[in-house]
Amino acid sequence: MWLGLLRSLAVYWRPGRQRSLRRLYRPFVGTGDLVFDVGAHLGDRSVAFAALGARVVALEPQPHVARWLRRLVGHRAIDVREEAVGRCAGTARMAVSRRTPTVSTLAEGWRLGMPAANRTFRDVRWDDIVEVPVTTLDALIGEYGRPRFCKIDVEGYEADVLAGLSQRVSALSIEFVAGGLDVAQACVRRLEALGDYEFNAIPNERRTYVFDEWVGGDRLRQWLNDGAGGASSGDVYARAIDDPAACDA
Repeated sequence: MWLGLLRSLAVYWRPGRQRSLRRLYRPFVGTGDLVFDVGAHLGDRSVAFAALGARVVALEPQPHVARWLRRLVGHRAIDVREEAVGRCAGTARMAVSRRTPTVSTLAEGWRLGMPAANRTFRDVRWDDIVEVPVTTLDALIGEYGRPRFCKIDVEGYEADVLAGLSQRVSALSIEFVAGGLDVAQACVRRLEALGDYEFNAIPNERRTYVFDEWVGGDRLRQWLNDGAGGASSGDVYARAIDDPAACDA
C-alpha cells in the first residue's frame, strides 16, 4: 500500500505538473465555477481546479487513498467525499490494487479483461475487495448544482458514471485506456443522447489535443475504433456546442 501511494505521489505531484494542469483546464474553469472530480485519487487535478478559482467536489472511494487526499487538499476549498459515482446510489464492491491504487476499479469485466488486452496491466494484481458507498451525478447536482466541468477517471467505470446523469453539463473529460476503448465509445454515445456535444482527445499525459478543431461524435468514435492513435491511455474531452461557457474552451 505504501509503495503504491509513494509511486502516485511521485507521478502526480512532481514539480511543474500543477502549472501545466492549470494551463490545460483554464479554458474550462474559472473563478466561482463548480467542478466535480470523479476519481480524484491524490487530488492533483482537484488542486489545479481550485487554483483556478473553482469550487471543487472531489470523490475518492478508496479509504486509504481518501485519507491522503484529505491531507493533501484539506486546507483548500475542496469538498472531499469518500464515495464512488455510478448509475444508482447504494453500495458496490471495489477491487483494490494496493501496489497500483490508480487502477482500483468497480468494473469487474474491465478488470478481468485488461491484463490480456493491455500489456501495461499484465503485472497488476487486484488483491483486496472493499465495499464502498456510491452516489450519482444527478444526486451531486441536486446537492451542489450543475458543474461547469466534470472530470471522470474511474478505470473502466466511466459509462456507469454517465448512466447516473440525466442532464447535460457544460464540459467533461473522460479517461480512455487501450484495451477498453469500447467504454469511451459508450460514453460518447451517452453524451450525445443528453445533448449536442463536440469532442477532442488528449493521449497519455500530454497537453495537446489530437484534433486541430473540435469534432463530432462520429469522428471521435472512429478515432477510438482505429486504436486511439496507439495511445495506451488518455482523456476524451466533450463540450456542449450551444453553451457559451463551454465553447470558451
